[in-house]
Amino acid sequence: MAPHSIGSGTISFGLVSIPIRMYTAASSANVAFNMLHAKCGSRIKQQTFCPVCNEVVDRASLVRGYEFSKDQYVRVADDELKALEGEASKMIDIAEFVPLQSVDPIYFERTYFLGPDKGGDKAYRLLADAMEKQGRVALAKFVMRGKESLVLIRPAQGGLMLHTMYFADEVRDFGEIDRGQSAKIKPGELDLAGQLIDGLSNDEFHPEQYEDEYRHRVLDLVNQKVEGKEVTVAAPQAPRAQVIDLMDALKESLAKRVASGEKRPLAKAKRSEQAAAPAAPPKRASAAKK
Repeated sequence: MAPHSIGSGTISFGLVSIPIRMYTAASSANVAFNMLHAKCGSRIKQQTFCPVCNEVVDRASLVRGYEFSKDQYVRVADDELKALEGEASKMIDIAEFVPLQSVDPIYFERTYFLGPDKGGDKAYRLLADAMEKQGRVALAKFVMRGKESLVLIRPAQGGLMLHTMYFADEVRDFGEIDRGQSAKIKPGELDLAGQLIDGLSNDEFHPEQYEDEYRHRVLDLVNQKVEGKEVTVAAPQAPRAQVIDLMDALKESLAKRVASGEKRPLAKAKRSEQAAAPAAPPKRASAAKK
C-alpha cells in the first residue's frame, strides 16, 4: 500500500520555496490489549468520576484547569488556548544550516519523510543534493496543529527527512545525575575495554539484525490461545550477573574469545562472513495494525 500523506507545507530559504508533503516515517509495533471484565469477557468503558460530588461527569461538563499550587487550579477555556496558537501556516522557514554532528540526538522527538509536492521536484532535489554535498542540516520552526515546533531537516537515503525536536528547556540537565566521576580507572583497564569494543565493532548499523523477541513471544502466545491450545508459559532465564573485579572481568572476556578460536577482531570476521554469504534476516509474524 502506498504511503498516505499526513499534510503539506513549503520549505523556504532565501528566495527559494519548495512545496513538500509529509509522511509518517515510523510507527510502534507494540502489541495492544483491551481491558475486559473478567466475569463476562466484555470490553469495559472508562468513566470520568468526581469524588467530591460523588457522580459520573459527562464530557460536556469538563473544563481545563492548571494546578499552580497543591489542589489549587486556575481554569482556562478552550477559546483562550485557541487564541494563543501560532498563526496557521504551512511555511517551514529555515533559520540556519549546521553540521549534523553538532546536534545531540537527545533533542530528536519524531521523524517524518518529506517528498516533493506538485511542481517542487527540481527545487526539492536541488536542496537535498546541496545539503548532502555541504554536510549540513537545516533548523527551522514550524507550526503543527496550532503549536510551534522546532524541526530539523536532513538529507538521507536520497531525500529529505524532518525531525520534530524538543526545545532546550524541555531537555533535562544531565549534570544532575551521578555519572561516576569519582571512579578511578586502573592502568590497563582502558586498553582492555578498547580491545573488547574493537572486537565487537562493525562499520555500519544494520537494524534488520535486531528484533523485538518479546513481541514475537506475545504474538505466539496470542495465536496459540486463538487456536484453542493450552499454553504453559516459561519465562526466559536471564543469566545472573556476578560482581567481580573489573580488570578480571575484562581479561576473562578476552580469554573466552581466544579459547573459542576467535583469532581476529569480531568485527572483521563478521564483515568477511557477510561478504562471502549475505544472509537475509528471518521473517517473523507481525501484529496487525488497527
